[in-house]
Amino acid sequence: MKLIFNDPTFSSLLLRTIAETYYKGADIGECISTAYRIKEGDFESWYSEWIKTAKRIHQYAEDCISHGHLKSANEAFLRASNYYRTAGFLLVEPDDSRLRAAVEQSKECFRNAISTFPFKVETVEIPYEGTTLPGYYYHLEKQNTNDKNMERIGDANQAGSEKRIRKFDIPSSNNSPTLLVHGGFDSILEELYAYAAAPALERGYNCLTFEGPGQGEVIRKQKIPFRYDWEKVVTPVFDFILSKKNEFDVDLERVALMGISMGGYLAARAAAFEPRISACVLYDGVYDGYDAIKSSLPKSLLDAIEAGNSQFVNATITDLMKSDPDVKFNMKHGMWTTGTNSPYDLITGAKKYTTKDILRNIKCPTLVLEGERDDSFPGQPKKVYDGLTSLQPPLKKYIVFTQEEGGEEHCQCGAPAITNQRIFDWLDEILDNKS
Repeated sequence: MKLIFNDPTFSSLLLRTIAETYYKGADIGECISTAYRIKEGDFESWYSEWIKTAKRIHQYAEDCISHGHLKSANEAFLRASNYYRTAGFLLVEPDDSRLRAAVEQSKECFRNAISTFPFKVETVEIPYEGTTLPGYYYHLEKQNTNDKNMERIGDANQAGSEKRIRKFDIPSSNNSPTLLVHGGFDSILEELYAYAAAPALERGYNCLTFEGPGQGEVIRKQKIPFRYDWEKVVTPVFDFILSKKNEFDVDLERVALMGISMGGYLAARAAAFEPRISACVLYDGVYDGYDAIKSSLPKSLLDAIEAGNSQFVNATITDLMKSDPDVKFNMKHGMWTTGTNSPYDLITGAKKYTTKDILRNIKCPTLVLEGERDDSFPGQPKKVYDGLTSLQPPLKKYIVFTQEEGGEEHCQCGAPAITNQRIFDWLDEILDNKS
């Protein structure tokens, strides 16, 4: 699927940004207008045009606050948050001050937006190996608009705030299932609202979104890189949910885990070792990280990698990065978030990220998704499904989203309606959710 750009990196990122329109995190005209101003393949042009759009929409939100239009402010803050995230996405040097500023602005706008949501959202810090992991807990409980988190937004027009909040059909929170959600290679915490929390809430699920090592604030501020043994991340998250059982209205028999993109590997790894997970959604399935990298490399590079010729590999990929935006982003971002120092180390280190020998250990019901034209992990979701030998249908299910349906891209980008329908219909059946 090509959208405005011929370059697949730019096209897919634009589609990813526009996809948040479904939950009011973008507006199609704003996105397309911005895209037309961008010089294709130019990371600096990408940043400069998206940051202009983000700042403009951010100002709209501030203007709405000053005039007491809380619902309009809510929507503008959501869009600005998404556009700031998009602006910083291709700033591949981790010490770039513009990247830090864009992410902080994205987070600030999102925090302002959630202050006027009709449901309660709590910022949480999850204990993890001497530090904490950031997260948001989305309660089905309706938010009290006089709560302290309304102080900044609500001061504009406190009395009318209830009338201005969009009607959001919130099911009862009693004895509701809970969905735990994390991203993958390059997502940030706030992006998980549109991908998972919003559809979960509408269907009667509480939702905890969180970042782990290698992701978002955890790599950017705490400098903790990815780890392959993701159960060491999810188990503390589950312990945290347990400690908040009553406060968060958690039914411990109905706690599902969803991992998005590379998170499809991470969640599978966690499900193989954490027995308290009631159901697992691999969005999409990832079988082997090293195999995925190999599928996109020429034979000369593959031979050099297998021969241990790191000098040739590093020189060749460094040269490719000059002309290929996809290679440039994946190598730069990958080395930063994994704590590796060269393309060769990044590629060979991916051998640890495999589900080949652990899929048979997964005992909880598992849903595996695949985009028909996914070029990130081509053909891998079916291998994941076939490797779930301890499960039989309907406790395991495999869904392919087709080009005709518009869901053929990686993680069905641009097709949230049909994706959410299929994910949550399956979860409702597995977890007996009657909402």
